[in-house]
Amino acid sequence: MIQEYVPGKQVTLAHIIASPNQDIYTKLGLDSGHNALGILTITPSEASIIASDIATKSGAVKLGFIDRFSGSVVICGDVSDVESALKQVIKKLQSILGFSIPPITRT
Repeated sequence: MIQEYVPGKQVTLAHIIASPNQDIYTKLGLDSGHNALGILTITPSEASIIASDIATKSGAVKLGFIDRFSGSVVICGDVSDVESALKQVIKKLQSILGFSIPPITRT
């Protein structure tokens, strides 16, 4: 399989993990006092800063991880708050910055 990277404005992953295993929190170095994780992957990677700002302003979620070099963002909170934050992020990135967005997936 050959994969090609084509730069563009896109959210490539928006995923909710409900009730993650304790090991996930431990490996990520996160507080396990939350019952959901939200994961985003964004291109260009600098937009992860904007996404983090939108997510944390949208409700009762905490920023678990942000990497402005890879475009990864992890947020923590209750399932409904994480879902709401992810919806706000992809909605605003699409409407304000013209990003392509995926559906929010869930496990």
